[in-house]
Amino acid sequence: QLVESGGASVQAGGSLRLSCVAAGDTIGRYCIGWFRQIPDKEREGVAGFYIDGGDTYYADSVKGRFTISHDSAENTLYLHMNSLKPEDSSMYYCAATPRWRCTPWLIVSLYNTWGQGTQVTVS
Repeated sequence: QLVESGGASVQAGGSLRLSCVAAGDTIGRYCIGWFRQIPDKEREGVAGFYIDGGDTYYADSVKGRFTISHDSAENTLYLHMNSLKPEDSSMYYCAATPRWRCTPWLIVSLYNTWGQGTQVTVS
């Protein structure tokens, strides 16, 4: 089970940190993806992380602005979002897939465990 938090309303140029907590299993064993979706649009991959392998991937739309970190003790993955833009407004989800499905990165259909989402609004 994955639980996201940290979504909020912020002004353009601001920052947020989203959290994804894993319950019942060690988050580092999986490939974790951050996705976002607005109504009537397809879910978009934002960033991916395989913790135990140290591999990361960022979509071009967020490269240089978003970064991923993790806290093994808290079994939590973070998405640090800086220089936020109005077009970053979306519902953000974290999702897990077995590590052998990490690549190609952020294929929505390969992720089988999803959180409930957290809303980010940038104005």
